[in-house]
Amino acid sequence: MLAVLRLVLLLAYPVLSHMASLRSEGMWAAAALAGLVVLCLLKPLSVARAWAWAVLLVALVLLYRLGASSAAWMLLLAPPVVFPLLVAWGFARSLLAGRTPLISGIVRALHARAGMPMTEALERYSRRLTAAWALVLTLLASINLALAMSAVPNGLLAAFGIQPWWPLSHEQWSWVANIADWGLIGGFFALEYAVRTRLFPQRPYRNALDFMRQMAQLGPGFWRTLLR
Repeated sequence: MLAVLRLVLLLAYPVLSHMASLRSEGMWAAAALAGLVVLCLLKPLSVARAWAWAVLLVALVLLYRLGASSAAWMLLLAPPVVFPLLVAWGFARSLLAGRTPLISGIVRALHARAGMPMTEALERYSRRLTAAWALVLTLLASINLALAMSAVPNGLLAAFGIQPWWPLSHEQWSWVANIADWGLIGGFFALEYAVRTRLFPQRPYRNALDFMRQMAQLGPGFWRTLLR
């Protein structure tokens, strides 16, 4: 149930954020940000942690008050920069000495469940793929930062009275930050999967959907250990 709620909240954010940009209404922006707050607090909320409910209440009150101003919309500029950087750091950190590359750990677990050996070529590929995802997500965050600086009238540069060299409306910013970003990530995943299937025809999963399903079946214990 928590996994389903996370997915719903994750998918709801770009929709609400895009609506906020199209309508230039702070309450839509506040609703999008409220969804992110719930997403971040979902686990402690589900086990009735008092501090989590207190944080949620304070956040909702603040967002409601911010919804009447442009400040709520300006806060929408942050997630497309911050979240890709956090995920990129997760990939990059796993490449440090003494750690298991993130994708290598996943591939090893999938192969072990199927009783298939992990070849040296696949070890090298999964390590390089971990680095590639770190680079792609860092590039994505950099693009979103440049867009946040160029947005008008409530972008980062405009907030300090600086005219952007290439001004973008809220709507133009949103089409990239909330829509095209997902296309870039999905496109990279599809391209990489096509390359992987050609390089490694012997796999413990039948297709991309089965690959995602098997990853989910690895269980929360595996993911906690891998991501710590």
